[in-house]
Amino acid sequence: MAEPWDTQREALGAFIRTQRKLANLSLRQLAEMTSLSNPYLSQVERGLHQPSVRVLKLISDALNVSAETLLAQAGLLDGDRSGGAAGPGAAGPGPAGSGRATATQA
Repeated sequence: MAEPWDTQREALGAFIRTQRKLANLSLRQLAEMTSLSNPYLSQVERGLHQPSVRVLKLISDALNVSAETLLAQAGLLDGDRSGGAAGPGAAGPGPAGSGRATATQA
């Protein structure tokens, strides 16, 4: 039986792969955009590595998905706080209609 973290890693990897394909990016293109290695990203997508928060941020920026969505998918943030976003732009429009959610300062 798989450990909960193994299942979470696999789900995160599958989510990243789905978002990459929706963005019509190859693994090599995503690697270039994030300055991460192609083999490392492949291992993340296959659930073999749990990426750091820094890596999740690089991937979220490249895929135009909120960092909160990826953190929730990684099990590092409650799903409630991600706004239930399931894809690019799902968190609501940000500056200049970029489809990215941004925090506002009070």
